[in-house]
Amino acid sequence: MSRRGPKHFAKLAFVLADADEPADTDLPHFRDRILAADSGDELLALWRRKLTAWDFEQSPTWSVTAPRTPERRTEVYDKLAFGADLRKALDAAVPVHREAGPVTISREFQPWYTREHAANRSFYWTSYERLLRRKGWSDAAVSSLDEAAHAVVERLADPIRDDPYGARGLVVGYVQSGKTANFTGVTAKAIDAGYRLVIVLGGTLNLLRGQTQRRLDMELIGQENILGAADPNDPDALVGIDYQDDEDWPTKFVSFGARPSLLGAFDIERLTSRDRDYMSLERGISALEFEKPNRTLPLHDPSNLHAARARVMVVKKNMSVLENLVKDLKKIGPILGEIPALIIDDESDQASVNTTDPKKWEAGTVTRTAINGQISKLLKLLPRAQYVGYTATPFANVFVDPSDEEDLFPRDFLISLPRPADYMGVQDFHDLDTVDGDEGEAEKKHVRGIYDSTGDRLQEALDAYVLTGAVKLYRAEHDVPSGPFRHHTMLVHESVRMAEHAALAERIETMWHNAAYTGPGGHARLEALFDMDFRTHADGSLPTPATYADLKPYVSRALQLINRGGSPVMVVNGESERDYAQPDLDFDRTPNVWKILVGGTKLSRGFTVEGLTISYYRRTTQQADTLMQMGRWFGFRPGYRDLVRLYIGREEQLGKGRTAKTVDLYEAFEAICRDEELFRAEITRYAPLVDGRPQVTPAQIPPLVAQHLPWVRPSARNKMFNAELVEVRSPGTWVEPTAHPETSNELAANTGCWEPVLAALGQDAVRLSVGDGPEYEARVGTVSHATLTTVLADLRWSIPSQFSPHLEFLLEAGRQTTIDDWLVISPLQTSARRAETRILGHGPFTPARRTRRRGSLFGALSEPKHRAAALRVAGAVETAGNASVERLVRPRRGALLLYPVVESEPRLGPDGTVEPGDVVMAFSFVAPKSSVGAGRSLVRFRTIDSGRQDAIVIDRDDAQT
Repeated sequence: MSRRGPKHFAKLAFVLADADEPADTDLPHFRDRILAADSGDELLALWRRKLTAWDFEQSPTWSVTAPRTPERRTEVYDKLAFGADLRKALDAAVPVHREAGPVTISREFQPWYTREHAANRSFYWTSYERLLRRKGWSDAAVSSLDEAAHAVVERLADPIRDDPYGARGLVVGYVQSGKTANFTGVTAKAIDAGYRLVIVLGGTLNLLRGQTQRRLDMELIGQENILGAADPNDPDALVGIDYQDDEDWPTKFVSFGARPSLLGAFDIERLTSRDRDYMSLERGISALEFEKPNRTLPLHDPSNLHAARARVMVVKKNMSVLENLVKDLKKIGPILGEIPALIIDDESDQASVNTTDPKKWEAGTVTRTAINGQISKLLKLLPRAQYVGYTATPFANVFVDPSDEEDLFPRDFLISLPRPADYMGVQDFHDLDTVDGDEGEAEKKHVRGIYDSTGDRLQEALDAYVLTGAVKLYRAEHDVPSGPFRHHTMLVHESVRMAEHAALAERIETMWHNAAYTGPGGHARLEALFDMDFRTHADGSLPTPATYADLKPYVSRALQLINRGGSPVMVVNGESERDYAQPDLDFDRTPNVWKILVGGTKLSRGFTVEGLTISYYRRTTQQADTLMQMGRWFGFRPGYRDLVRLYIGREEQLGKGRTAKTVDLYEAFEAICRDEELFRAEITRYAPLVDGRPQVTPAQIPPLVAQHLPWVRPSARNKMFNAELVEVRSPGTWVEPTAHPETSNELAANTGCWEPVLAALGQDAVRLSVGDGPEYEARVGTVSHATLTTVLADLRWSIPSQFSPHLEFLLEAGRQTTIDDWLVISPLQTSARRAETRILGHGPFTPARRTRRRGSLFGALSEPKHRAAALRVAGAVETAGNASVERLVRPRRGALLLYPVVESEPRLGPDGTVEPGDVVMAFSFVAPKSSVGAGRSLVRFRTIDSGRQDAIVIDRDDAQT
């Protein structure tokens, strides 16, 4: 039962057992063993692993069903020839995993890295997989990583192919979500497959580079490759060897039992170490010279390739470092064209992107920034080099000019990784479906403002840091493993200026020493905060003290750990590498880091702040990717996610003088979270093949980048490639434009456009509901598709580009006659503040109250309870509604929710008619699923390509380019 797929189990057991006759296909003894097994049973563990792997496998040759579905599991059981009783027992023991998998936008490629290929050469991957399981990774997590890493490697060029080709790709993860684990898996699979030079670009600081080097050494390269010929039992031989002062050496470093070359595999030689970046090679170029058993054949020939050692280096994105590497590679000569190489660029949107102004280039030439130029030289020197960028903020990468052949545009593939299980991300801090400024559950649990009625809440944040440290110590003594609580940190980030960091650190020191934590006043303050916040929001599955009195003994221990070294505060900033050589900041070498970290830019990208529990954040920026990278509170918080608190600026001032504006930093984060989620959703939407071909290629990704907040751009202006989205086809998809105009004249003009729709609404309210969902009253009516598109085409918008691609789709649907008519639903509000009004002589209506949350943009306009009926009418959901809904369902009918919205108290005439300029005619819609026929692509757009002087329009209806 290998990766070639499940086989008839009873027949296989019969062959292996050499029995006289095959066993019953129900295998009753096997079933009983599964039913009786406890969680540690080896047989159950084996089957959990195999079933999960088969559940997750993407497009295997043995399957015709989708991964992570009951249909896939049924197909597996059919191939195993298991009976009903055994299926039921296994389903109970190993439920089907339904987590999302990686989503890929890709050019067509030549398949070479099959599952059979991967299984035949898997020395380093198998070792890495075993290590992950020892670390406690679940079968689902390991299988998910396996599939995501496989998806990357199969899109690289075959290392043994005759003609050189360098693929370019991008992998998009989440901030602090385990991207390093993915590229470690990719590296393991790639070197197993034949890649013999791996260059990891590991950030812009030694601090970050060292973290990445240690991770690869510990989990992939392993003890034997690190030691080389050194005897691990001879202290003299170990002088100068890495990690002799590391408390995790050697027990937590992977071991193969012997040098891999003695086990039928090949060794890995490190060209960088934990404390030393790449330098001009002390041993000359010999370390980069590859041995070839058959010198008449190129290195990439299988007879040479699979006997050669792999070389791995982790280097900073530093001009002199990369220059040295390029210089040494040039000395090697023609063999460079024979080396299958892999370049992994961590945080690939930082420093790697060419940000020079194309308008200032000389005719026929490209001017490059320093790091981008050196990476470009590396790729030219290594024609068989594959480039894979990793980032959580991909906007700068997808805006790279596709026609610049020597740049880093991900022309071959873009892979969006799934949100990992147990990851704290957007949904844990932002309630994206709340309306009218309501506070949702996520915000109540984890988010606090910088100010309250008494002023700055920094003292409260410090108290929260002490309390959460005490709760961690309490849990460590009450059956929660202490491993996750090794470090306990707080992050304070107010400014990018180093002088302000020093002043802030001094303020925190003073506040800390005046807090009287060991006196009655301090304990009273901690007790009040514990009762009001942490006890109220505690995770019931984790041990938490019932009273502050039970927690009080642990507060003293927490204070001791925080005060160790004389100060609770550590400033993390600097202008040179020496400024970051702080032993207490080394989470790997220091047993317990319990500190309040004050810093700026250097703590906002790549660097993992271990044990981060309390964040106090006020810094503003106008770039979405920069802002998102500052979200250090995203990540994994095992055993203490209920303790995480974010103190974040609300109503902060951005800029000075006449151009100053007041912004809400929390809402800014929410806006860019929406940008990111929409980008991922769009990638997911366009990933399925149409007639076996990609709907879009990576070159057509830029128009899928959204911008919900006008003053926060997706990326820096010098990183954004010009692209214009012309059409978005959205059958069965909820669309909710929010860029309504602000002036009274424009609002009045828009209201006038809706007159024929208002006239079509019935006078009597109907009650609508779907399934077990809530019932509500609404006025309904139908209008033709032509009537609705006439209305929509005349509307004015504060940001026209937000709605124009959707309008183009609706106009095209009219030309194609794929939509007959629309059901218009105008819900009646039920709040105590509702008031009946008339609009243009029609009514009654009960306007909803909404506020603009991002400049001219509203937040959520529709209410979740109203959407189900619209989705049902448009055929987007199968769940049946009540009789009132079902009477309205038609195959070619769309549905539109119409919300008259008021932002303040409207002006009303004598008969209750609202002034047209005081109402926003907000709407959401879902087009019928039938509105795009089978085989039709979902996007049409144009993008300006520097390689085409006529700024060609690429039209998906006319060309598959």
